[in-house]
Amino acid sequence: MPSVRDVTLDLLRERRLTRIFANPGSTEVPFLTGFPEDIEFVLGLHEGAVVGMATGWAIATDEPAFVMLHTTAGLGNAVGALATARVNRAPLVVVVGQQDRRHLELEPFLTGRLSGLAGDYPVSVAEPVRAQDVPALIDRAWHEARWDRGPALVIVPMNDWLEEAGEPHELVSPRRVLRGALASATQVAALAELLDGAAAPALVAGALADTPAAWSAVVSLAERLDCPVWQESFGARAGFPQDHPLFAGHLPADRTRLRRTLAGHDVILSVAAPVFRQYRFDAGPLVEPGTSLALVTEDATEAHRSPVALALVADVADVCRQLAERLPQRTGAVREPPAPEPDPIEARSDAPLRARDVFDALAARLPADAVVIEETPSSKPDLHAALRARAPLGFLSAAMGGLGFALPAAAGVRMALPERPVVAVVGDGSSLYSIQSLWSAQRYRCGVLYVVLNNGGYAVMDRLAEAQRAGERGPWPVIDDVDYAALAGAFGCPAERVETGEQLQQALGRLVPTLAVRDEPFLLEVVVEPGERFEP
Repeated sequence: MPSVRDVTLDLLRERRLTRIFANPGSTEVPFLTGFPEDIEFVLGLHEGAVVGMATGWAIATDEPAFVMLHTTAGLGNAVGALATARVNRAPLVVVVGQQDRRHLELEPFLTGRLSGLAGDYPVSVAEPVRAQDVPALIDRAWHEARWDRGPALVIVPMNDWLEEAGEPHELVSPRRVLRGALASATQVAALAELLDGAAAPALVAGALADTPAAWSAVVSLAERLDCPVWQESFGARAGFPQDHPLFAGHLPADRTRLRRTLAGHDVILSVAAPVFRQYRFDAGPLVEPGTSLALVTEDATEAHRSPVALALVADVADVCRQLAERLPQRTGAVREPPAPEPDPIEARSDAPLRARDVFDALAARLPADAVVIEETPSSKPDLHAALRARAPLGFLSAAMGGLGFALPAAAGVRMALPERPVVAVVGDGSSLYSIQSLWSAQRYRCGVLYVVLNNGGYAVMDRLAEAQRAGERGPWPVIDDVDYAALAGAFGCPAERVETGEQLQQALGRLVPTLAVRDEPFLLEVVVEPGERFEP
């Protein structure tokens, strides 16, 4: 008689969940002992790193990733990363271990109160009434994670794995789901009428448009309208090629500057981006009076919370393609000339490096298909200006805003896309939230280039404190005594520290040409000056 574990392993093979990201404990041992060779096990040294790697993998493959966590401690440690996965719309099937169901009523050691521990961030949480329900619930979680775009949790008591599955065992979820998401001609006509009547339209592109089909369709629409295209604020991915002449830049984070940026446009169509994530409690309205807002998205929840005149929930690529075919060609839009390509930095042996110097040096060398993963809050505007996404999945960030995402996510992306160069640009403070991810990157031969910007402090917090009260800083100490290259070496990851422009040029000249083929990570610690106060 097959066990629940046997049936589940067959299900994982059917659903192509053949790589397990895990940090297991005793409640997972019954499932993992005698593990089959055709399913790869990826160990992370912290649950945040585990979920981060799985999130990077899921985003890069556009398929669910399988995660295994250990009861309360494991799920509790992973909650922040699961929140990031939800906001980044990464499909994850997450199995959380529980104590043996035969004595759960006694709440023995390692019993977890798990169903609400991750709050509202999972798209679903399921607990089997009996052991035989486990495979069906995991199969349902696969569907929920895939279509609702987030982590789906299944809580499994440890003894369930070894119970008999029953004969015959039935999986109650469909083996295949076909979804119709194309907009009708009538729906598109309503949106086309709004755009056709605009004197000065503009587009805002968001993370949900980060696919080859959507990029192509949004480019066709922008060129038909001959209008500027902005990238959404706080965007986790690029929804439009940022080297295109119509790309206008990234929208600012506050309402006042947003309103000023979009002034002069009478119709603004947001494509796969919320309207808008700017902070609400700021002086003045969201946009100038008389400006009409519209939205095309595949996320109904996003549409429901967007203050727009018209929202269309449908396949983004299909809607933009239909609009481009229906609308007349416009000409004569007034645009700012494209920014010049950055030049390599000068070899300054006696001047401190700035974060922008590092970004310019990377921009001059990275190939167009490079994936840049960002987690450098204090210098993000400079990064956006210098390192422009030139291919789908060219840029990736944590839409949630929490730290600890970039290091493990970069490893997961590289596992999924070994042919693409992957660079993670991370602040020194940010790196400490998931530094142990370097062990997994080295162990599983993920050839990521990690660039850690060491500005000797908690720069973003210092600047926020300065903005709150001029001339003062918070009670946190200066963090200027951490050796990041040495930390990387302790986890087995090769590393180097550079302090001058000449050293940086030499290091990047040696490292960047090998990114597409290297099979081990490398951490480049770059000492930079804190820089001036910034507006996000």
